[in-house]
Amino acid sequence: MKRIIQLAVGSLVTIFFSTSAFAVTVSWTDWTTSTDSFSASGDLLVGSTSVGVGYSATGAHSFVTTGAGTNFWTGSAYTNGTVDNAPPASDIVALSTGGTVTITFSQTVVDPYIGLVSWNGNTVDFGVPIVIDSFGPGYWGSGTPILNGTSTGFFGSGEVHGVIRLPGSFDSITFTHVSEGWHGFTVGVAGIAPVPEPETYAMLLAGLGLLGFAARRKKANA
Repeated sequence: MKRIIQLAVGSLVTIFFSTSAFAVTVSWTDWTTSTDSFSASGDLLVGSTSVGVGYSATGAHSFVTTGAGTNFWTGSAYTNGTVDNAPPASDIVALSTGGTVTITFSQTVVDPYIGLVSWNGNTVDFGVPIVIDSFGPGYWGSGTPILNGTSTGFFGSGEVHGVIRLPGSFDSITFTHVSEGWHGFTVGVAGIAPVPEPETYAMLLAGLGLLGFAARRKKANA
């Protein structure tokens, strides 16, 4: 009986860690301002750190929701991958005219996520490798994002709703897209790049000093 209990507890622990280790809580952007048809700004909160977010485009957007409005982030498309929280109902940028979109961050972020609404028949390219984290039924139906040959973008087969991730560290993200009635996005992150502590700089300088001393000593003994 004791052995059975141990096995049962071990199984529960394994299940807990296998399901929770990959669950990511994303800090999604709170879009607050849009003064024209080509840009918007907002911020996101990672722990106690506020990160400013800006968006600009060469083609006009359809609308930007910065407060109460229709919740287009419904369905299982956003939480059937590694992300455990969908974007907030009050925030979305709805693109319409194709072109180039640039998203900027006030400090370096790690592995940013892009939430997608209704990217139907769209061809998108980020210029860097992306990972399709999740997709499925959403507000306007469902579709499948098909990665291109270099995994830097996708083609939207049907009404694509879901989340993609850009592995790595970024100060900005740029992507191209084509014109459509409208297709929405928002951006979020799970972490920011750590800022080295003063002690780290001190250790680095000390290490460089030792390397310089060793080089001079070797030269003197030559």
